[in-house]
Amino acid sequence: MGKYDVAFPGELKYAWDNRFSKCPKLIMVLCGSVSSWIDKKILKSKGFVGRPSLNLLVPELSMRECAAFWKRGGCRVSCTDMIDVMSVTGGVPKYLENIDPAMSADENVKRLCFTAGALLVDEFDEIFNDALDVNLGLKKRILVALGEGMKTPTEVAEALGLENNGHLSSWLAELETAGFVAKDTGLNPGTGKRSNVVRYRISDNYTRFYLRFIEPNRDLIKRGTFTFVSLEQLPGWKTMLGLQFECLIYNNLRDIVRCIGLDQTLILSAAPYVQNPTTRSAGCQIDLLVQTRRMLYVVEIKRRESVGEWVVAEVEEKVSKLKAMHGVSVIPVLVYDGHLSKRVPADGYFGRIISACELLGLPNYCSGNEMS
Repeated sequence: MGKYDVAFPGELKYAWDNRFSKCPKLIMVLCGSVSSWIDKKILKSKGFVGRPSLNLLVPELSMRECAAFWKRGGCRVSCTDMIDVMSVTGGVPKYLENIDPAMSADENVKRLCFTAGALLVDEFDEIFNDALDVNLGLKKRILVALGEGMKTPTEVAEALGLENNGHLSSWLAELETAGFVAKDTGLNPGTGKRSNVVRYRISDNYTRFYLRFIEPNRDLIKRGTFTFVSLEQLPGWKTMLGLQFECLIYNNLRDIVRCIGLDQTLILSAAPYVQNPTTRSAGCQIDLLVQTRRMLYVVEIKRRESVGEWVVAEVEEKVSKLKAMHGVSVIPVLVYDGHLSKRVPADGYFGRIISACELLGLPNYCSGNEMS
C-alpha cells in the first residue's frame, strides 16, 4: 500500500488520528520489507512525530537457533557443514527452512543457489528492489565495492569514482536501514573517545555470496550449464568463507560477549578496529575489539582447515602494535572453526578460545573441531 500510493501516509495519519487511536485496545503494526520507505515516510516524518511506540528491526537468527534446522530426523551434521551453509544463508529462516539435513553443504548450496529456478538464484533482485526504491544501480555498486571487505565512505567513493558527499551518505544509510550493510565506529582504545572514522561492511551473508558467485554465472545457471563438483572449485571460495565467517560472528555478537563472560558487564564498544600507521606507531587491524572500562578484548576470528600455533604469533604482533590507554588490560580471544592444534590452548596465550561448535550449541566432536 505504501510503495504504490503516494497519498498513503496522509491517509494513514488521518485514519489513525480520527479512528484507530480512539480504540483503546487496538495495537496497530506496520511491517514490511520496504524498510527505507517505512523509515522515511513514517519514522522520520514530521506528520507522525510522537505516534510510533516501538521501532523493531527483526534480526536474523542466532547460530544456536540456526542449528535446530539440521536436527530434523536422525542426521548428525558436522559444525563445519552447518557453517558452510550459513556462510551463504546467514540466519534467515526462509532460507534455512529449505535445507535438507541429509545432504552435504556442497549439495545444499548447489540445490539452493546453482540450480535453475532455485530459491536463491533470483532472490536478491526481489529483496533488493523491494527494500530500496530509487538509485538501485548506484546502491548495488556500493555493495559490490564492499564485497571484498569494510571501507570508509571516502574509500567507497574512490572505488566508484564518486564524490564523498551527502548523496553517498544517504545511500549508505538506506542500505544500512535495509539490512544490507552495517556501520562500525567504536571507541579509540588509545584515547577512550568515539572514533571519528566510520567504516561500512556487508552485514548480510547471502548478499555477498550472490554478488560474488551467483550473479556473474546467472545466465549459465538458468540454462543448467553451470556445474562443479565441490564448492572449493569456485574461484576465491576459501577467501570468501573467511569473510562470511566473520560476518556470522559479528551478527552473533551477543553470544560472543556471553562466551567471553561479559554478559553482566557494561560494554563500551564492540566493533572491528583499524589502527592506521603514523610516524610514531605501526598500524594493525583487529577483527573485533570489545572494550569495557578496564579491559580490551582483542578477538581474532579464524576459519581454516587447520588452526596451528602460528595464530599465537599473529595475534601477539597485533597486540604489541595496539595503542591502549594506561591502566587498561588487554586480553586476546580466539574464535575459530577448523582443526585446532593442541599447542594453541596449551600455550595459555588466549584468555578465551571459542569454537564455532560452542556458538552452535554442539559438542566439538560433531565437527572435526577437536584438538589434534
